[in-house]
Amino acid sequence: MAGVPSRPTGICILKGLSAKTSLLYSDEDILGCIQQEKPALVAVDAPLTLPPGRKSIQQRDEHHYRPCDLELRRRSIPFFPITLGPMRKLTERGIRLRSWLEQVKVKILEAYPGGAQDILGLPRVKHDKVGLRKGLQKLGITGLKKHISAHELDAVTAAYTAWLFLNGEAEVYGDSKTGTIIMPPSPQ
Repeated sequence: MAGVPSRPTGICILKGLSAKTSLLYSDEDILGCIQQEKPALVAVDAPLTLPPGRKSIQQRDEHHYRPCDLELRRRSIPFFPITLGPMRKLTERGIRLRSWLEQVKVKILEAYPGGAQDILGLPRVKHDKVGLRKGLQKLGITGLKKHISAHELDAVTAAYTAWLFLNGEAEVYGDSKTGTIIMPPSPQ
């Protein structure tokens, strides 16, 4: 998800493992797509909660990490703290989207495509877009466009993680009180 509506947000509708992707911009377009598709779960690549003790994303204090973020750190999965400058707008947009979707009873969970790619042994999109596309296809995902954008590939990764969650195969970092991130299972 982009932090601002002027930048593209990758969307992936995953039916089984068949992907249909696109780019959307405005909150209205994103919500319209969700209302039209009526998904079982929406996985969003944006923070959906604030760190415990923080009242707003603009507040400046010592509360920078949620328990789910600390779990990423414990597993050596690199991430940007949600209170970092550029992450603030994304966090605000994610929390706003979560609020809207909860009002209309749509299940929404936070996903982290970059971290999921690390766990799945796939290259991150910024390092090897073609390799990521091929890796997602090896996982069984079909329907990927030949000239798919980086945003759409991250959306496919988030949708695949949601598919794993719906099939009881994902891990959940954090807790329902402070926020969660769904991730693929760690390799044994």
